[in-house]
Amino acid sequence: MIENLNDFVKLLSQGVYVIGVTDGTHENAFTAAWVMQVSFNPPLLALSINPAYYSYQLLQKGEAFSVNVLGDHQYTTAAHFGNSSADKMKGYAWQKDTTGAPILSDALAYFDCKVRDTTPAGDHIIVIGEIISIGKLNPGKPLLYQQTDTMDNSKDLYA
Repeated sequence: MIENLNDFVKLLSQGVYVIGVTDGTHENAFTAAWVMQVSFNPPLLALSINPAYYSYQLLQKGEAFSVNVLGDHQYTTAAHFGNSSADKMKGYAWQKDTTGAPILSDALAYFDCKVRDTTPAGDHIIVIGEIISIGKLNPGKPLLYQQTDTMDNSKDLYA
């Protein structure tokens, strides 16, 4: 067993994002920290999602998602979308771009993506999306995963 793995993983530089998904009829959003650029040409992003989540079902059907960059002042927004309440979308302003995936109007910026591929990765699925459009919405500095401390209870998930 690797001791204190959670403490070390928090040192990896990564942002905190709200991922918007839709199947064309239903919408949802969830907090993610496992997002990264994987290609320049074509421009591709990858994210990791638990396949047991309702959002994954919507993402599979809709084949699109938005990556919404949170500001360093949006800890409560990250916490809100990190829980599994029935109607997380209510009370937040949303907009859409090319794919129709919900975009959080309060985000710093967004990437609107079309799903290109998926692959299993342990207890998650890696989704690769092609960036279709982008937009800068608000000024600020991004929220980093390290700043969220124990918000996601990840310390309890390492075996």
